[in-house]
Amino acid sequence: MKNILENAYNCLINEDLEEAAKNFQLIKEQDTRASWALFMISLIKGDVREYPTYFQIRNFLEIDLNILIQHFKGEYVEKVIRYCDFMFTINPEVYKFIGRVLYNNKLEPQALFFLEKAKSYFWHDPELHYLLAYIYYNKGDFEMARKSAEDCLQILPKYFPALDMMSKIA
Repeated sequence: MKNILENAYNCLINEDLEEAAKNFQLIKEQDTRASWALFMISLIKGDVREYPTYFQIRNFLEIDLNILIQHFKGEYVEKVIRYCDFMFTINPEVYKFIGRVLYNNKLEPQALFFLEKAKSYFWHDPELHYLLAYIYYNKGDFEMARKSAEDCLQILPKYFPALDMMSKIA
């Protein structure tokens, strides 16, 4: 089964979506990753007929966007991200996931766009505020880093990474 999954991802990267879908289809009942990948292909094709689960988005969206970015499949990334509002209805952390993977791939302006969007919809996520604090701190914007860390600590007062960040800023 593992070789089928790997072969399917190889087909996806090589832009053979039909062959990738055939391979994923073979194992979708036994492998939730294959089921997710079929959904992702439907996003790329613009032909969505099924819904992913909350956990599929949580477990695989970042990983697969990272794979696509690392293999220079920007068009695929854009097509998947186009459905962020739809995926948000299933998992409200989707903007954070997209923002984090974009930031980790040195696409900071785009990352900040999605992370700020996440904040306006899912404000009570301490990890999100800490991630923003981390990004602003690394940019040297200590005022925004402090504000984001304070927001994090307002939600979860003993969140150690934010407390540590505040000690570095002060």
